Amino acid sequence: MSTEFKVPKLGENVNTVSVVKILVSKGDKIEPERPVIELETDKAVLEVVSDVQGTIDEIQVKVGDDVHVGQTLFTVSSDGAKPEVKEITTEAKPKAQPEVKPETQSTTTPDPKAQESHEAEPAPQPREPIKPAEPVAAAPSVRRFAREIGIDIQTTPGSGPMGRITIEDVKAYARRIAEGRPASDTPATGRETALPDFAQWGEVERKPMSKVRRLTAERMTRAWTVIPHVTQFAKADVTDIEALRQRYKADAEQVGGRMTLSVVLLKTVVGALKHFPQFNASVDLQRNELIHKKYYNVGVAMDTDRGLMVPVLRGVDGKNLMDLSVELNRLTTQAREGKLTLEDLRGGCFTITNAGALGGDIFTPIINWPEVAILGLGQTRMEAVYREGDFKPRLMLPLSLSYDHRVIDGADGVRFIRWIVAALEEPVKFLWEGGG
Repeated sequence: MSTEFKVPKLGENVNTVSVVKILVSKGDKIEPERPVIELETDKAVLEVVSDVQGTIDEIQVKVGDDVHVGQTLFTVSSDGAKPEVKEITTEAKPKAQPEVKPETQSTTTPDPKAQESHEAEPAPQPREPIKPAEPVAAAPSVRRFAREIGIDIQTTPGSGPMGRITIEDVKAYARRIAEGRPASDTPATGRETALPDFAQWGEVERKPMSKVRRLTAERMTRAWTVIPHVTQFAKADVTDIEALRQRYKADAEQVGGRMTLSVVLLKTVVGALKHFPQFNASVDLQRNELIHKKYYNVGVAMDTDRGLMVPVLRGVDGKNLMDLSVELNRLTTQAREGKLTLEDLRGGCFTITNAGALGGDIFTPIINWPEVAILGLGQTRMEAVYREGDFKPRLMLPLSLSYDHRVIDGADGVRFIRWIVAALEEPVKFLWEGGG
């Protein structure tokens, strides 16, 4: 009896994954609970185990292939029943990785519906459909609907997970064309631009982009092009905060945490979000609405050897510094070991990215769409600051706040970062006023 071993359900909104490693060969005998393949989602590597006993007859995929849920991976000769398609809820497979350091950019969270521009611009010129670099992700019903209304599914921008095209995307695309507006608010990812033959000038080597790198590139392009970024800079005197941090550093370590400057900024940022709720929002141009969030989940960007990760700390407003130090240390460890789950990377309202840990100073962080702001931390340095008639050595922290100018005015950007500076420089006043 031959059985097809298929890609199982991998979690909510996860439809397509990449084959990272095949752990069996043709002719191998397998049994239940034996790992047979490693699959990579946009942020995690998952180890799939067999739930059938038999012999591998044929392997129908290879490393690097993109596969979808329900696609056949192997055929197995077995006397047992056909394996059930189970939903994977386990954590990603651990990997030995170097120490994770905060990074200077942010990734993105799952896409909501495609946004729609309301500016009058020239209609797109007809052109021959360009064959995509990889299959278009769309359900048969969506493809049929696109054909019925005369829309080319190949050029329709998708807003779903991993670029999946929905019926709403097709309708929005049709409206844009009918109204003489650009086909998409989201830009091309560079696939349609022909590159020169670099080999004519010297030796080159081509390496495939990992799934994480491809999605990061696409989402950063989307965020940078769709969002009108403004970056506001400031410096905060954190001399007193650093003294408090050092004082309670050992206490945090005793409970499994690390009292870093990022932990302090988590509480400070939440205080600012409460005072300036437009920073805790997302913009929906399809409905001409602003979505104001009543919860406070903050992402912290991390640099790993698999790429950029932004695990999210939830309910920051209801946790003290000790709680946050433990939770951030846990997420950092999981990122280093490859154990972050998809749920760890979702639901953020605002992102903090720390270039200071890498020796960076001021920079222009890219907003983690669909959020509307991101705060970058630079490296603290001792500087001579003029106070009370004399220069005094003070520890100064560079801050870089990027925000979405569609939602946030420049004056509010200044007020937000100045509020953070004041909270860091006067922590007692910050706590007295109930910040965070």
